Amino acid sequence: MAPHGSSPPLALVTGVSGFVGSAVARVLAGQGWAVRGLVRASSPRANLADFPGELAEGDLRDAGAVGRAMTGVTHLFHVAADYRLWARDPEDIVRNNLTTTQIVMEAARRAAVERIVYTSSVATLVPPRDGAPVDETSPARPDQATGAYKRSKVVAERLVEKMIAESGLPAVIVQPSTPIGPRDVRPTPTGRVIVEALRGKMPAYVDSGLNLVHVDDVAAGHVLAAHKGRIGERYILGGHDVMLGTMLADIAALAGHRPPLLRIPRAPLFPFAWINEQISRVSQIAGISRRDPFLTLDSLRMAKYRMFFGSAKATRELGYTHRPYREALADAIAWFDAAGMTR
Repeated sequence: MAPHGSSPPLALVTGVSGFVGSAVARVLAGQGWAVRGLVRASSPRANLADFPGELAEGDLRDAGAVGRAMTGVTHLFHVAADYRLWARDPEDIVRNNLTTTQIVMEAARRAAVERIVYTSSVATLVPPRDGAPVDETSPARPDQATGAYKRSKVVAERLVEKMIAESGLPAVIVQPSTPIGPRDVRPTPTGRVIVEALRGKMPAYVDSGLNLVHVDDVAAGHVLAAHKGRIGERYILGGHDVMLGTMLADIAALAGHRPPLLRIPRAPLFPFAWINEQISRVSQIAGISRRDPFLTLDSLRMAKYRMFFGSAKATRELGYTHRPYREALADAIAWFDAAGMTR
C-alpha cells in the first residue's frame, strides 16, 4: 500500500522506458501511488504505451529538466542506468552513470524528497571466489570491478553513500541480481542470451553461474525498500542461483528445443570475443549497425565467476520474496515470443 496521508504520495521513477523502471512504475501504481516517469525524448516507447501515470520529458544529464521533474515529489526511485557491457568508448558508460546519479541525487536533495530508493546492482560487490553466495558485506572497490559497467556502478554507489553520510541524503540502496521477465525490450544481456537460445544459436556454453530473479519481484522489492529500508543500507534483491548450463536446458525444455550439450572452456573464446568487438566497433563507426557484440572480452572475464548472491537481509528486514526462477523464464519466453523477437 502507499504510505501515509489521504492523497497518494507522488513517486518519480527514472528509467521508466526500460526493463526494471517500467516494472517499478507498475508496482507503484498498483499499490495506489501517484507516479511520474522521467523519460528522454529519444527513448523507445514500447513500455510507455499504457504507462500508469504522468510522463515528464527530459535528459538525466540536464539538471534543469531533472529539477523540474522533481516538483512535488515525495519519493524518488532512481532506476535509470547506462546498462551496457560494451561500448566503443568504455569510459562513456562510467561518465554517464556517475554524472546522472550525481545530478539526480542533488536535485532530490534540493527538492527535499522524503525518501530515495537508488537502484544499484550486485555488480558493486566482490565476485564470489569459492562459489558461495555473496551478501551485502562484500562491497567492491572500483579496481576490483570487471569492465566499465561494473566499475560505473561501484563509483556511483560510493557517491550515493558519501552523500548519505555527509549531507543526510535519505537514500536506501537496492542491489538487483539478474532480472528476467516481460518488457525486456532492448533486450538486456541476459535477455539476449534467452533470445539467442530460443533461436537455437546457443549450441555450447561456458561453466558459469548467475542469480536469476523475476523483474516484477525486483520491482516489488524497490517499493518494500521505500517503506521499510533503513537509510544508508544496501539490500540485495535476488532470486535463485543457477548454473548457465541449467538455465539453457530449462529454456530448451520450456520452448520444446534440444538443450546444448557442449561445455567449452573460456580461454579459446577470447580471440573470437576480440574479433566480435572489432566488427561491432567498425560497423557502428560506419553506420552499418548499432548492435553491440554478443560475445565480449568483459563477459568472458565475468564468466570466470559463479555470480551467486544471497537475499537474506532483504527477506529479513523488508519482507522481500521471489518466485521460482523457472516462472520468470517462462514469462520472459512468452513475452519474447509475443514480441516477435524469437523468430
